[in-house]
Amino acid sequence: MAATKTKKNTKLNIRPLGDKVIVQRDEADSITESGIYLPEQAKDTPKTGVILATGDGALNTETGDRIPLTVTKGDRVVFSSYAGNEVKLNDQELLIMTESEILAIID
Repeated sequence: MAATKTKKNTKLNIRPLGDKVIVQRDEADSITESGIYLPEQAKDTPKTGVILATGDGALNTETGDRIPLTVTKGDRVVFSSYAGNEVKLNDQELLIMTESEILAIID
């Protein structure tokens, strides 16, 4: 997986609920490792990003307690191609997804 950059973010005016997280998808590479520039249509949609905000956790229906999330703000994560719902907020394209849609945390 090629290293990609994440756009600079501004203050979020959105807060996820429950076991939801807000992810800023990494930018697609515009040049290949061999130096070939890619047109916009040929770029792969990155499946990695940075968590900008997390909810309080899922609700345990038996006890009424919150189950804490495994991921935290600032974690770099890998997710599937069709994970989350895209939301455009303040000219930023963000993903809102459940924690279960996250496949791994990148160390």
